[in-house]
Amino acid sequence: MRITSTSCICPVLVCLCFVQRCYGAAHHGSIKVTRNQTRHTEGETEVHHRPKRGWVWNQFFVLEEHMGPDPQYVGKLHSNSDKGDGSVKYILTGEGAGTIFIIDDTTGDIHSTKSLDREQKTHYVLHAQAIDRRTNKPLEPESEFIIKVQDINDNAPKFTDGPYIVTVPEMSEMGTSVLQVTATDADDPTYGNSARVVYSILQGQPYFSVDPKTGVIRTALHNMDREAREHYSVVIQAKDMAGQVGGLSGSTTVNITLTDVNDNPPRFPQKHYQLYVPESAQVGSAVGKIKANDADTGSNADMKYTIINGDGAGVFSISTDKETREGILSLKKPLNYEKKKSYTLNIEGANTHLDFRFSHLGPFKDVTMLKIIVGDVDEPPLFTMPSYLMEVYENAKIGTPVGTVTAQDPDTANSLVRYFIDHNTEEDRYFTIDANTGTIKTAKIFDREETPWYNITVAASEIDNPGLVSHVPVGIRILDVNDNPPELAREYDVVVCENAKPGQVIQTITATDKDNSANGVRFHFSLDEGLSLNPNFTLKDNEDNTASILTRRRRYSRTTQDMYYLPILISDGGVPPLSSSSTLTVRVCACERDGRVRTCHAEAFLSSAGLSTGALIAILLCVVILLAIVVLFITLRRSKKEPLIISEEDVRENVVTYDDEGGGEEDTEAFDITALRNPSAAEELKYRRDVRPEVKPAPRHHPSSSLDSINVQEFIKQRLAEADLDPSVPPYDSLQTYAYEGHRSEAGSISSLDSVTTQSDQDYNYLGDWGPEFKKLAELYGEIESERTT
Repeated sequence: MRITSTSCICPVLVCLCFVQRCYGAAHHGSIKVTRNQTRHTEGETEVHHRPKRGWVWNQFFVLEEHMGPDPQYVGKLHSNSDKGDGSVKYILTGEGAGTIFIIDDTTGDIHSTKSLDREQKTHYVLHAQAIDRRTNKPLEPESEFIIKVQDINDNAPKFTDGPYIVTVPEMSEMGTSVLQVTATDADDPTYGNSARVVYSILQGQPYFSVDPKTGVIRTALHNMDREAREHYSVVIQAKDMAGQVGGLSGSTTVNITLTDVNDNPPRFPQKHYQLYVPESAQVGSAVGKIKANDADTGSNADMKYTIINGDGAGVFSISTDKETREGILSLKKPLNYEKKKSYTLNIEGANTHLDFRFSHLGPFKDVTMLKIIVGDVDEPPLFTMPSYLMEVYENAKIGTPVGTVTAQDPDTANSLVRYFIDHNTEEDRYFTIDANTGTIKTAKIFDREETPWYNITVAASEIDNPGLVSHVPVGIRILDVNDNPPELAREYDVVVCENAKPGQVIQTITATDKDNSANGVRFHFSLDEGLSLNPNFTLKDNEDNTASILTRRRRYSRTTQDMYYLPILISDGGVPPLSSSSTLTVRVCACERDGRVRTCHAEAFLSSAGLSTGALIAILLCVVILLAIVVLFITLRRSKKEPLIISEEDVRENVVTYDDEGGGEEDTEAFDITALRNPSAAEELKYRRDVRPEVKPAPRHHPSSSLDSINVQEFIKQRLAEADLDPSVPPYDSLQTYAYEGHRSEAGSISSLDSVTTQSDQDYNYLGDWGPEFKKLAELYGEIESERTT
């Protein structure tokens, strides 16, 4: 089987491919590889072998971007079994088979029906097979072959990172590298020159150049000055086909900025300046500005201003404003037109960041001269001193001179000055001043112990121009005079022990004086000489502004005298000397052996009898407990005498005690005992009247026949249950007593208790026959019977 193609089949047939491309597609040839016979040299016997059928295959090539109206011919498949009678059928499968590539199943011709793009897909893998058209059996095994898309120059170079922004220092050497640009071409770099790119510069000459192979941009001039031109726009072109005619091209823009270097020294616009400054300018204030120009920018333009010489170097100072790069001239000392009317300063401005590569362009500093004219100003009066300190004695009379302030007009006119006190505070009203002389006098009598110091403000103004005012502080100290006697430093609590010994120090006292220590630095202590000699205590002056109190005898007794009064005289050393008398109170107390005070109160006298404070407290506590028991006992006795039964009808839960004998059966006033003997008498449940029931139980109804036959024992159990379940009373403990005699005997009872509440058919007339002893009984029952009959 053979394959016919419009392109080269294998590298060995390069010449055939070249001839084929030269003569065009019309001269298609076929390549036949015969493998089924071997021809020997003459004289040798011809040997026949079994014929081998196989594919003659290689790569097919098809041009991309085919724009013709007819399908593009790719190649031809041919089998050795094909005799040209149409019995062989060719089948094509694989990538693009039937859609992109079609085959004539009879002739084996392959065509491309679509325009292909190598940049999208470079090759296609297909499978070919020859079968018998009648039997559909394969005549040859299936073989694989490749159709490659042959590249054409259809893609222009592109700069994927553009446009570019780059900087380069000014004054750089020629050939300094600025940037390398790179363009990419999507065409096949292995085939022809379609992807071979060459760089060139379209805009930016003669300042910059570009390497045609590497794309490196470099400076093309010496000493490019930023101050002359700062920004450049360079256009670079990339062209394929090695730059030949017909190649495709792309371009990009490179924006180049020259960065600054310190290649320009500062310069003052003028060599001489003049500045007017009034003499009233405040010290520390800015009085002017000066600036040197520098063509550089950023830190390369930073500079420092200094005063290098001149007669005003000690009066003025200069500093640098970092934002504006100006020199700020300030006043160090006050100006006085009357003393000096002008000053001269030499000011230097120098760069602070130097680049020694450009030192040959220097020096990087400049000097100018500044003349300062001092302006005359009408100034306020000037005091001879910045502040005044004056003194006056306390208790001085009103109008006493304290001191004098003086002010003068510093101007040449030397106007008269008027003085006055600023009455801003209350202290300013305590003094007056002479408007012409400036003499300050007192306006009240002062007490140093009350206020030792006063501060006032004195003002001075020119008579011709009252608006110009100057002020000066005046401090006035009030001097002390000895007008306060000394006194004890505090209230002393002096204690002497009962077991004290003669000459024992019981207290040390000190004194104070409101006056200044210069008038009373030494205090003298003594006992009052107007009284007789004190036999109990004495005083010793320690000559260090303290005094000691000493005992003069042995043992003191509180039972005899528990308190002593000791008058003391204290005098100072002032002029004139002053003294005062104070009385010390000395208490007598019981002390321990080591001198600690045990007690000074009156209950301590019981201690001598052997009773301590704890024992006294225990005795008092016992008395209180006894009194409480007595009161409780009386209260309980009173509460027992109160009646337990509020109502005569309510006999429940009560125990009644009788202290005397009853009157027998005739005594019906004490208690209705039938309620306990006859259950029928307690037919209804009665409630206590001293407690209001919350829930009233339902009444009990007993048939009359059951009352006669009720058992007393059951009745007692019923009452006990009612007492336990009664909701009308709290759960008081109570005692209920019932006399139960047992069941009724056959002989009957001789008791007359039931006769009050029950009816009987018995005839009591026979009692009259019993004799005089039963007369009273017969009369009693006879009356009852008659009343019943009635």
